Amino acid sequence: MPQVRIIAKNFMDMVASLPAVKLDSLYANPFICEAILRSLPPLAKKYVLQMMYIETPVSAKSMEEWVLPDGLSKHRVAIDRLIQLRVFTETVDRKKETSYEMNKTFQINLQKQVIYGALLPREAMPPNTVPLPSLEELDNYAREQWECFLLHLISSTQAERSTNFSPSMMKVFQRGLLSQRQKDAPRLTEYGFQFLLMDTNAQLWYIIREYIANAEERGVDPADLISFLLELSFHETGQAYNINTLDEDQRSTVKDLADLGLVKLQQGRKESWFIPTKLATTLSVSLSDTSTRKQGFVVVETNFRMYAYSTSKLHCEILRLFARIEYQLPNLIVGIITKESLYSAFDNGITAEQARLFSSYAFTLYYHLITRSY
Repeated sequence: MPQVRIIAKNFMDMVASLPAVKLDSLYANPFICEAILRSLPPLAKKYVLQMMYIETPVSAKSMEEWVLPDGLSKHRVAIDRLIQLRVFTETVDRKKETSYEMNKTFQINLQKQVIYGALLPREAMPPNTVPLPSLEELDNYAREQWECFLLHLISSTQAERSTNFSPSMMKVFQRGLLSQRQKDAPRLTEYGFQFLLMDTNAQLWYIIREYIANAEERGVDPADLISFLLELSFHETGQAYNINTLDEDQRSTVKDLADLGLVKLQQGRKESWFIPTKLATTLSVSLSDTSTRKQGFVVVETNFRMYAYSTSKLHCEILRLFARIEYQLPNLIVGIITKESLYSAFDNGITAEQARLFSSYAFTLYYHLITRSY
């Protein structure tokens, strides 16, 4: 079972693992080519743009001259990534000299995308024909859906509203996040606790990667699913798109994504539509470009009392994993860190380093607290 904390910056590693034939079929879509370009390290992006109109192979020695001597390590990382994604192909001649050439399918379609642009597989529904939420309402919806999902991971009884996740989503949860013994209720695994301590973008990438990983179990081609997810990231946040423009597998995927807050589903008298949120439109961007870590909101006193300034029920339930919550005001959570609460956290696989995410000061108290005699 893979550890949750060991994840890639995005699911481009899964793209790289596809067979060559699948990759070439993906690169027939100009939007996929642009998404791949977005995901590359800065130096790799530079190489792609420099070679976009070069039809012949370029020697490795010539490419090394494109960077300063102190940039050779980054150069090798960039080349390795381009080869993994089959954007570049590597050849060695009889003289054992290496050269690189851009994938022709990728090159042609990236040229089209850069010069002419391309039409999305589906157009937004005409303005004023369907009711649309404001961007603020859409952001609130996405946040509420994601928090509801996380609350269900901690305890389904803590969720503010009943949500029936699809079987495909439940399989994602069970792949390392939840475990269940016969008649017992599902409970978080050690990796599930680690997952809760990630920032939102890291959590999202993990779920999407796992969702793609079990696509074949649902009878869905992983390459088709990756293509749809990357295309979705090019849709405009807050715009409505007719569900009838999707095939059966894509409709099922959109319903699963709605559980997580990536899209909002709406039903009219005659038509149904989906509205992408910001979570969906960042799928083609590197995690390093989107991740933000909110500053700590927890204060721990020397008497081990804890004050968390938050209105989130999710924050309260996560803090309950570390401390005994005494009461909760509209914008303040009050609790106390005890030996028992820490032992319970450690028994569940939480480490002091992970707990430090809530309070660096609390981290310094852990050793004294668990070794102190009363």
